[in-house]
Amino acid sequence: MTATGTAGHTGPARLAGLTGRRLPLVLRNRRFGAVWAAQVLTQAAGRMFQVGAVWWLVGYAAGPDRGLASGAFLAVSTLPAVALVPLVAAIVARCPHRTVLGTAAAVAGLAALATACWTYAATPPTALAYGAALLLAGCQAVFDPCLTTAVPDLVDDADLETATGFELATQSIAGLAGGLLGPLVVDAAGLPGVVAGCAGAYLLAAALIGATRFPAAPAADGGARAERRPLRRILADLPFVRRVLLCFTAANLFTTAVFVVMPLYTRGVLHSDGTTVAALEAALGLGTLAGSATGGRLPGAPTAIGAGCLGLMAAALALPGLAAGRATALAAMAVAGWCVGVIGVRFVALFQRTVPAEDRAGFFAVMQALLGAVLPVSSLLFGALGDHLSPRTLCLVQALGVLPVAAALWWTGHREPSADARPIADSGPIGGAA
Repeated sequence: MTATGTAGHTGPARLAGLTGRRLPLVLRNRRFGAVWAAQVLTQAAGRMFQVGAVWWLVGYAAGPDRGLASGAFLAVSTLPAVALVPLVAAIVARCPHRTVLGTAAAVAGLAALATACWTYAATPPTALAYGAALLLAGCQAVFDPCLTTAVPDLVDDADLETATGFELATQSIAGLAGGLLGPLVVDAAGLPGVVAGCAGAYLLAAALIGATRFPAAPAADGGARAERRPLRRILADLPFVRRVLLCFTAANLFTTAVFVVMPLYTRGVLHSDGTTVAALEAALGLGTLAGSATGGRLPGAPTAIGAGCLGLMAAALALPGLAAGRATALAAMAVAGWCVGVIGVRFVALFQRTVPAEDRAGFFAVMQALLGAVLPVSSLLFGALGDHLSPRTLCLVQALGVLPVAAALWWTGHREPSADARPIADSGPIGGAA
């Protein structure tokens, strides 16, 4: 595979040589740039619909059962990424990447367009939002892992780390943009406006994929065999990694509940509108980006840094419960986001160094499913609690749940200090992994 064919350079060779090192990868590699833009569009659309629909339920549609309604909605939105792992793996392995990516984006766009037409024609039942969430999340569950698999086919080997950095950072960028726009659009144009915007973004992403020519990917039988290796066999030889994953799975049960608690807090404590929900989402997203940028520079072993960040996150989550106020909540979300960003940088880098190369593809695919498996449980649990406890109490419950996990993670590193004591390379490009 030649450099030109892989990287998609279209300008004269001399110009490419003069500018290639100065231009960002998404500009000098048009193939990757188009696919990356499609990823931004799909993830921002998905996040905008998710946050916007939650605010629509809490602020307008759900009535006294708003906690359970919003929690159930988030649970539905997270189920496909967990439940469809075997099917998605088979589809990505057997079908051309361009076909999978384009079809997933187009189906999501058409589903959102049909939903938008329904919502404009008549007042939508809440069941419609749940059905749309399931369809859009299912399409995203196919799109994201396929894109990750396709990246090595789109860029030169020398650009692989940079391309991975762009791909992972998209999660924070898209989450920030979608989370900011969702509640604002709901207040301005209702659920129909949100769904129509999502439809446009998905269809534009499908058009970008359709206009991009993908090179033929080489066979990788050995990689396929490594991906089929069961996770239990991979983790059996990595007890330290297994304990760390269990810690973060437990932490996710409490930390991810913030997406249920904050809309309830905005409505029940701050008595505010979608602009406050958008501001809280923006604070969380900006904090995550800051943590992603600075996490690789913090001294110390990953488990010590992770335990400290979980402790700080517990304090941040408790703050709105102890001292109610808009400024307090914004500061808490910014600090919690920073902790998430730091943890993502340090532990993705740690796993990259610790997990054998032949097991990494299977490990990271199933790791996402394992960590994501608690999201439906968290959403339903805190949603149901939100109908019986005050949002301030829920903030304290979150904090109290995170503290034992922080202690367990610190103990894990203390018990096996050699496992995470190796030097940390510059891990900035993978900051968006959290």
